[in-house]
Amino acid sequence: MVRMVQGLVALVGRVLLVAIFLLSAFNDIGNYSPTLDMMRKQHNPVPYPEVLLPAAIAFLILGGVSVLIGYMARLGALLLLAFLVLATYYFHDFWNVTGDAERQGQMIHFFKNVSMMGAMVFLIAVGGGPGSVDEATRRRATA
Repeated sequence: MVRMVQGLVALVGRVLLVAIFLLSAFNDIGNYSPTLDMMRKQHNPVPYPEVLLPAAIAFLILGGVSVLIGYMARLGALLLLAFLVLATYYFHDFWNVTGDAERQGQMIHFFKNVSMMGAMVFLIAVGGGPGSVDEATRRRATA
């Protein structure tokens, strides 16, 4: 019974963690041209946006689904970590922003992303946890 509850709670945690990544991916797909234009016009322009936007969408979907179901969760977390590092640098560079209100807003987004980076590093260290495909596979292999 305890293992089932742990698996359910871990699943809820994975759902909450990846919701923002999966929603962002589908938002970027639905608004592909405006997102590409925004990447080009950033005050810190993203290099090769025609390459990086499809890569970002792939990382968001593959990493998000991987962490969600807990299949190759460490690799999925690594993909999401790579996305977060680049997105944080290019889109939340508060140190280059003028205006106190905008700087404060970008600083909040920056540190929100840093906290999600911490969650990804944690997942890389421990894996998907109870209720994950990886955990079920490992348990079957040792049984």
